[in-house]
Amino acid sequence: MGIKGKNKPKIIVLLGPTASGKSNLAVSLALKFFGEVVSADSRQVYRGMDIGTGKITKKEKKGVPHYLLNVASPKRRFTAFRYKKEAEKAIKKIIKRGKIPIVCGGTAFYIKILTEGSFFPDISPDWSFRKKLEKKTKDDLFAIIKKKDPQRAKNIDKNNRRRLVRAVEIIEKTKKTIPKIKKKPRFYPLFLGIKKDREILNKRIEQRLKKRLEEGMVKEVKKLKTSGISWKRLESFGLEYKWVALYLQKKINYEDMKKKLFFDIKKFSKKQLVWWKHDKRIKWIKTKKEAELLVKNFLNT
Repeated sequence: MGIKGKNKPKIIVLLGPTASGKSNLAVSLALKFFGEVVSADSRQVYRGMDIGTGKITKKEKKGVPHYLLNVASPKRRFTAFRYKKEAEKAIKKIIKRGKIPIVCGGTAFYIKILTEGSFFPDISPDWSFRKKLEKKTKDDLFAIIKKKDPQRAKNIDKNNRRRLVRAVEIIEKTKKTIPKIKKKPRFYPLFLGIKKDREILNKRIEQRLKKRLEEGMVKEVKKLKTSGISWKRLESFGLEYKWVALYLQKKINYEDMKKKLFFDIKKFSKKQLVWWKHDKRIKWIKTKKEAELLVKNFLNT
């Protein structure tokens, strides 16, 4: 079984919309092909954010080592620059152990900077400037990015205020488009995308949301607030944390919270597919057997 391709270490990248079953498939592939998993999820890096992010449990890991989970405090911003640095370190460690790295997650930006040989410099935050930007609407922020850096506007989540503010901050601070430093990709990846029928996916999203609420998602958000995280910070994480935070502040009722959250998660899953729609590198799979065959062929060539 070859662990190098085109003189670069081979990695498997498993992606797909939320609730498509990425984590379970990653574990299954890791057990079959002697792999270890590197998370590519921008919220699962934070400690204490378990139920709301659908973080894999110890039992679900089935003994497979996982990296880039619980590595940061939710009180502080975890940058894409840091993700790239930590993920590369984890991949090198896995390869040194003679195992196959399986990058698994739904954060397209993390996957992009890790596999395309480029990254964005770790520019220090300008808090006073950010306060001014916070007064702008999401549409205003996106309009600035679209005008000054059209390329970045193509793949940024225009509903994620935190990322919009950061992008505008970098553009204005450097007085140019977000500086992209090009390097040769360090890895030789196989991209696998999980394809699910929309109706089935929506049903899975609904069932998963019900389960998370039963498991104590509201209590988890309460605990995060008690630990010293502001409502504003909780809302900035989006989806589960945004709507539960609004409910706990009595800005919406429980039923509205569930309805709005279900709608937003469905919308987010569609957006994830749009991000990957034109990426010709991705091999879309419907079954575990398809994935296993593709991985087997990839590792044997």
